[in-house]
Amino acid sequence: MEWSEELASGLLQAAPDAILVMSGNHIVLVNDRAVELYGWTRDELLGKTIDTLITDDAKLMLAERRRKIAEGRPGPIGAVTTTIRRRDGSEIPVESSVSIVDTPQGRFAVAVVRDLTERARAEQEKARLRAEAHVHRSQRLESLGQLAGGIAHDFNNMLGVIVNYANFVIEEAAEPAPDLSAIAADAKQVVQAGKRGTDLTHQLLSFARREVVRPQPLDLNESLSEVEEMLRRSLGEQVNLIVRPGEGLPPVLCDPGQISQLLVNLALNARDAMPGGGDLVIDTGRHGEQVRLRVGDSGTGMTPEVAERAFEPFFTTKGSGSGTGLGLATVYGIVTQAGGDVSIATTPGAGTTITVLFPAVAAASSSSVLSDSPAVPAPARGETLLVVEDEAALREVAGRILSGAGYHVLTAECGAEALALAVRHEGAIDMLVSDVVMPGMSGKELAERLVCARPATRVLYMSGYAQPVLHSQGTLDPGVALLEKPFTATDLLVAVRSRLDD
Repeated sequence: MEWSEELASGLLQAAPDAILVMSGNHIVLVNDRAVELYGWTRDELLGKTIDTLITDDAKLMLAERRRKIAEGRPGPIGAVTTTIRRRDGSEIPVESSVSIVDTPQGRFAVAVVRDLTERARAEQEKARLRAEAHVHRSQRLESLGQLAGGIAHDFNNMLGVIVNYANFVIEEAAEPAPDLSAIAADAKQVVQAGKRGTDLTHQLLSFARREVVRPQPLDLNESLSEVEEMLRRSLGEQVNLIVRPGEGLPPVLCDPGQISQLLVNLALNARDAMPGGGDLVIDTGRHGEQVRLRVGDSGTGMTPEVAERAFEPFFTTKGSGSGTGLGLATVYGIVTQAGGDVSIATTPGAGTTITVLFPAVAAASSSSVLSDSPAVPAPARGETLLVVEDEAALREVAGRILSGAGYHVLTAECGAEALALAVRHEGAIDMLVSDVVMPGMSGKELAERLVCARPATRVLYMSGYAQPVLHSQGTLDPGVALLEKPFTATDLLVAVRSRLDD
């Protein structure tokens, strides 16, 4: 019997949950976990009634259980979730299961009480996360709707200009005595609207971090100095531009064009916040292992609600026609693509300061990119080019430009057709000029298969969305040359000649 009691006591103490053994309504045995859970000492718990350890709400719930204990047969009588009161008065959720045990010494009720505090906390955390996820989904949908609406608005305006001025050109050209100067003027309007569309597309790609970047080590102070005069002209006489370059700055790895775009966007945004004029301070400096660019204005500032949405695409507080709402969104895209951080500090009536932090770099790096090519292309030397583009009109445009420049041009609308044409063609194919994103076979896959069969063939990609040939940081894979759409005849001829001569 002594051995059995020791074994029973050991098993009781080893249980992970609180265990209370009751005779009638009084506690006669507890384990150490029960002492920890309720906060009473063992001696204080022994002899207590169970009612002193439960809340008033639980007493009503457990009334039926007492009846079953008194009248029921031996065995488990189920589990309930309820609350208990600890010695310090705090209440915690528990799951309590009871079994009736008949012994020679009488009937006992054995209650196993499991603390549900952590489970309840986990459930609350899950509920909070679900609520946050729902809010984030709603915010994403709202942002997407705002983005889609902004794109549709701006592009519809540009398309309206293009379509109507193109019709003017057609009508004027059909006149018995067409006015060539009027036709030229209207055609220029078409080109200008197209350029605005191109600029908007680049802004969108910068925001989405899908823009092709040409990073190189550069001195942030030099980049600032190069655009300073242009900024002063753009800001006007009412805005006092103050430039404070820091000393001894390490280089940063950025696209020079994107840095210029970032500075212009921040400066113009600050100008618009100071309609009556004011001070615009641009300073640079060190911030630990980072290089800091700070742009502060003395303008109207922003409310917390506006500041929270400042970097959202197409979000603007300016009047209709006064801004696209992509300025700060573009800045955010440029900075994050460069591996940096951007923050905003603002107070209504006390101005706004945008702080950009770029990682410092110690050594130069290079990227395989076609950039800053000569403005005038060298003449063709009779090379054969295979142009692959699934958009028929653009394929016709590219073929017309290249043929007119003296190249021998083969065209195909997809990768499979291009490979079949290459098999049939007996002469050399000096260059593949291919779209990147095409149905059936990507331009990258086409190039790999064609170059495998014809190792001497050079490759030039053309695309408005080059993600399939980009590294994760937006730079081109080594050895890859890309002509970004939309392009002019000069852009295409320069890129082709440069790639052939490379």
